[in-house]
Formats: sequence, structure tokens, C-alpha cells
Amino acid sequence: MSYAAKTLLIFLALSALLYVALCALLYAKQRALIYFPEMTRVAVIQTDISVDRNDVVLRGWVVNPGQPGAILYFGGNGESVEMNRGDFAVHFPEFSTYLLAYRGYGASDGQPNQDALFADALAIYDHVRQRHPEGPIAVIGRSLGSGVASYLASQRPVDRLVLVTPFDSLANIGQTHYPLFPVRWLVRDRYESFRYLPQHSGPLMVIRAPNDAVIPARHTDRLIAGLPRKPEIVAFPQADHNNLSNDPRYWRSLRAFVQPATVGVN
Repeated sequence: MSYAAKTLLIFLALSALLYVALCALLYAKQRALIYFPEMTRVAVIQTDISVDRNDVVLRGWVVNPGQPGAILYFGGNGESVEMNRGDFAVHFPEFSTYLLAYRGYGASDGQPNQDALFADALAIYDHVRQRHPEGPIAVIGRSLGSGVASYLASQRPVDRLVLVTPFDSLANIGQTHYPLFPVRWLVRDRYESFRYLPQHSGPLMVIRAPNDAVIPARHTDRLIAGLPRKPEIVAFPQADHNNLSNDPRYWRSLRAFVQPATVGVN
């Protein structure tokens, strides 16, 4: 074998080892690449509601307490959900809005992962249902929260469901952003909304930004295409993934869709 051929084989072998090592690193550190709770942390004393999950305590805020209807809001990755308190207070005075931080976020204990967040969402819903035994419960999930909300709506009755910048699955999103790596095989927290969302039979609205660089349009399209019924769709072509809610039409659209859930409630 020539020197050049041996050199090429060594180069290919080292490249393969490096690639495998990078895949192993991605697998081991994937949750640090998925979840970004650092900038959301607040002191426990700043919150006003908690849900005891035995292993952890989830903490957050309730807006307009004591109203007949309830809204559960599941925020985006890295979102400080308490920043929405003023908008929910103004736009949904007839609803009590629950803004509980994911485990590991805000003042909530623990570390985030898909199974835990799914179980927490069910516990939050059950807690809120006890507080609102007769009233409607609407659920709004944004970005990462759309995956949590889709799962919740497959397991509990949700009167109105809103998904903001939703996706088909986190594994597919990751594959789009990291095409050189077999992300679909590596990722554990998959958030497969395409599996869960068709099980929701109630009214559904999808709010999207067609030029979203974080969640490319095709991933929202695939989610919608797999539904048995076409949802109400509101698009904000001039917005991006992060500034969508700055448009006044965002809150008007939410209210127009969610508010009818209170009809007939005393």
C-alpha cells in the first residue's frame, strides 16, 4: 500500500472516530442543548402559586384568580412566563390564567425532561380543574410549550387549544438544524406532537410565523397536514419566532378564539 493510501486511510479512520465522538457528546449533553432555564430563574418569594409533585414543587403565578374559566399557559424554551401576566390580565379578565414554570425554570424545582414535563402538565391541569370544577379550561402552548400542550390535550379534555409556532416533533427540528448528525436517532426528548395532537377533538387554533427560522414552516405544515380536521390558522408574515406576540393582532386573535369558551358559564 502506498504512503498516500495509508495516509488517506488514517485520515478517514480519525475522521470517523471524531464523528462518533461528536455524536456521543451530542447524546450525552443533549438536554443542555435543548433546555435553557438559566435566564428564567426567580426567587420563590416572587411567585404566588405552587403545585406539589412529591419529588419537586412547581411554582408560578395566577392572573385574575377566582374567575369561572381557566387558561393554562405553557411557554417557550427560555421564556420567563411571568412576563405575560399583564397581557393576560388585560385581555382575559374572565379567565384565571395559570403561568407555572417548567421544572428547573423560574422558581420550580428539579431538572427538565420530556416525560417529567408531560406528567407535570397533567398534574397542573388536575390542580386547576379542582379549582374550576365547572368552568372551561383553555390551553395555550408556545414553541416548546406547544409540544407539552399537544400531549396534555391528548390526555385531558381541553375546551380550547392554541398552539403558537408549533412543530411536528423536536427530533425533526433537531435534524433540520444539525443535518450532519443522526439527530433522529440520538434525541431522547422527542415531543412528537404529530402523534398526540390528532387525539384532541376540540377547537384548535395555530398561530404561526411563516418566516420562522427556529421552527421552519415545513415542520408546522407537517403537523397540520396530519390532523383529521383543519385548525383555524393565523399567520404573522412579518414576525419571527421571538417577536410574534409583539403584534397587537396576536392578543386579539387569542381572545377571539378563547373567549367563546366562557359562553354559558355563570
